[in-house]
Amino acid sequence: MPRYALKVEYHGGPFAGWQRQNAHPSVQAAVEAALARLERGVPSVAAAGRTDAGVHATGQVAHCDLAKDWEPFRLMEALNWHLKPAPVAILAATRVLPDFHARFTATERRYTYRLIARRAPLTLEAGLAWRVLRPLDTEAMREAAAHLVGQHDFTTFRSALCQSKSPVKTLDEIRVEDREIPHGREYRFHLRARSFLHNQVRSIVGTLERAGAGAWSPADVKAALRARDRAACGPVAPPDGLCLTGVSYPEDPFA
Repeated sequence: MPRYALKVEYHGGPFAGWQRQNAHPSVQAAVEAALARLERGVPSVAAAGRTDAGVHATGQVAHCDLAKDWEPFRLMEALNWHLKPAPVAILAATRVLPDFHARFTATERRYTYRLIARRAPLTLEAGLAWRVLRPLDTEAMREAAAHLVGQHDFTTFRSALCQSKSPVKTLDEIRVEDREIPHGREYRFHLRARSFLHNQVRSIVGTLERAGAGAWSPADVKAALRARDRAACGPVAPPDGLCLTGVSYPEDPFA
């Protein structure tokens, strides 16, 4: 059976996450339903990251096995037709080798979290960013983030529901950007690693926000990491601002 890689974009608001669930809509179920309109008996679709409820993606990667030898552009067009009106789009489709696996072949995942500080409620950005009322100290958040880069035991920043065998992960980068926007300021947190623990990004961002607000010092964030205790974590940031922006492989299947 030919194997295809799909680059997927979606608004996570209506979904209970990527992974298929019995009683709730999921992105995986939407993609598999579209594939079922093209062929019968399509096996399950595997993705690079199991994003949580409400989390978005502009660079999710999935793979599927099909019986027919589809021209990739036609496959992309057909899937987008059958995905309507769900807020899911196939940005690209390509034929890959049989041993390609969207999850296990991946060498890096990249997330961006958006936070907007302004007094007025969000309208156009509602559901796409976390709103706080007051500007944050960017340098304090950068100093705090520096303590988290590298290989650490991230038990403090790991959900109790996490199924990973080990809390030890290597965080390759946390980059904090800020810019002035009309009536406020926007902050973007860019995180890069081979893999992440469940809720790790949102736990980190929520904790860094406390440092930016002056409620925690950068040293407090370092102490929280060293505590290896979930109770030492700051508040978990809401899912609205989180987006899976890219996945890397030894060879880019979409190049």
